[in-house]
Amino acid sequence: MTLSLGTKKAIDVGIYIFLMFMGAVSILVTAAIIWVLLVDTINFFTHPDGGGFPSSLIRFFTEREWTPTFYDKKIGIWPLINGTFMIAGISVLVAIPLGLAVAIYLSEYASWKVRESVKPWLDFLEAVPTVVYGYFALLFITPFLQKFFSLFGIEMEGMNALSPGIVIGVMILPFMASMVEDSLKGVPQYLREASYSLGASKLRTALFVVLPAAKSGILSAYLLGFSRAIGETMVVAVAAGMYPQITANPLEPVQTITGYIVQVALGDLPFNSFEYLSIFAVGMVLFIITLIFNSIAVYLKSKTVGY
Repeated sequence: MTLSLGTKKAIDVGIYIFLMFMGAVSILVTAAIIWVLLVDTINFFTHPDGGGFPSSLIRFFTEREWTPTFYDKKIGIWPLINGTFMIAGISVLVAIPLGLAVAIYLSEYASWKVRESVKPWLDFLEAVPTVVYGYFALLFITPFLQKFFSLFGIEMEGMNALSPGIVIGVMILPFMASMVEDSLKGVPQYLREASYSLGASKLRTALFVVLPAAKSGILSAYLLGFSRAIGETMVVAVAAGMYPQITANPLEPVQTITGYIVQVALGDLPFNSFEYLSIFAVGMVLFIITLIFNSIAVYLKSKTVGY
C-alpha cells in the first residue's frame, strides 16, 4: 500500500512531536530532581536544629564529625567525603590497570573470534546485581583479606574500605575496559603501520603510539569510572560499615555518602525533620561531585584529536 504525500508528512510530524516530547520529559525529570534536592537542602541549612543559616553551612564545611542523627549533632561532611573518595580511589586503582590490560588485549592482540567470546563475559559482570557484589565483598573478600593480613600481624575490621573498594573495582572494570577499547579502536590504523615499519613491536606500538593517541578518550573513561564508583550504593552499604570517620587506613570501617543515605532512608525518622533533610544535603554534595567529574570527562572526550 502506497501512502499519500500528506499521510507521510503527518507521520513525520507525529514522530517529530513524539521525540520532542520524550526529550522534554527527560529534561523535566532532571530539573525536578535538582529542584527537590535544592529545596530540601535549603531547608536543611535553615533548620533550627542545625543552628540556622549561615551557621549550619559553616559547620557543614568546617566540622570534622558527622552525627546529625545523634542528640549532640555534628554536621561536618568531611568524614563522608573521606569514605567516599577512599573507596572510589581503591576501586580505580584496581580497575585502571586491569581495564587497560583487557582493552589493549582486545584491541591490539585478540582475534575477532576471541574478542566476541570475551566481551559477553565482561557484559555479564555488568549485569550482576550490585547487592550480590556487596555480599561477595562481605562474605568472601573480607574473610580472605583478614586471613592474609593476619599472617603479618595486622588486624582488619569486619567492615572496612578495602573490600568494597576492590569489589567495586571489579564491578566497574567492564565499563572502563569497554570505553578504553573504543578509544583505542578509534586510533587510525596508519599510525600502527608506521610504527611497525620502523621496527617497533606490537607491544611497543600499543604503549607508545596507540595509548598516547587515545589519551583523551582513556582519561575520559577513567573519570567516568571514578564517578560511577563514587555513586555506588549497595556494595558500600553492605560491606563498608556505618562509621563516618576521617581516616587514611582502608582496613577500618568508613561510611560513604550513599551509605549514609541508605542508612537514613531505611530508618524511621519523621518527615522533614533535621535528620531526614540531611540526606538531601549530602545528596546535593554527591550530585555536584559527580557533575564535576562527568563534565570533565565529557570535555576530555570532546578534545579527542581527529586524524
